[in-house]
Amino acid sequence: MASWARGEAGAALGGGEGLGWVKGAGPRPPSPPPELCPLPLRAGPGPGGAAAAAAAAADTDTDTLLDGENQRLTDGLAAKVTRLKALALDMDRDAEEQNRYLDGMDSDFSSVSSLLTGSVKRFSSMTRSGRDNRRLLLCVSVGLIILFFFLSYLVSKART
Repeated sequence: MASWARGEAGAALGGGEGLGWVKGAGPRPPSPPPELCPLPLRAGPGPGGAAAAAAAAADTDTDTLLDGENQRLTDGLAAKVTRLKALALDMDRDAEEQNRYLDGMDSDFSSVSSLLTGSVKRFSSMTRSGRDNRRLLLCVSVGLIILFFFLSYLVSKART
């Protein structure tokens, strides 16, 4: 197996600073094949100049394609982020409206509760007040029941 040494071993063998061959580490590694060796790019005519220019143009075309693809993906991502932001703002607005609605219902229920509490207190005081008020209580109860049935009849007729 071939190995490369760095530093003093390479410098001691005449390789200078950097990579050098360590003597006794085995056979020298083979040179890489010519197609893997980088060729210097030449802009002018001559051997390899036209191929190098074509390779540079192909690299430029590839870079242009990749830049266009990146720009398209970036625009798509920006559009998605904008949509998500709009949805988040709509959700926030809806939550605030629902909170206001619930607060209004809370105050409505509080007022109805206080009204019913007062009515129950008056009704209970009327029932405890004596025998004379029992006849009045019976008349009021029957009147409320008749009123309830009459209103439910009107509501059912209004629906149909």
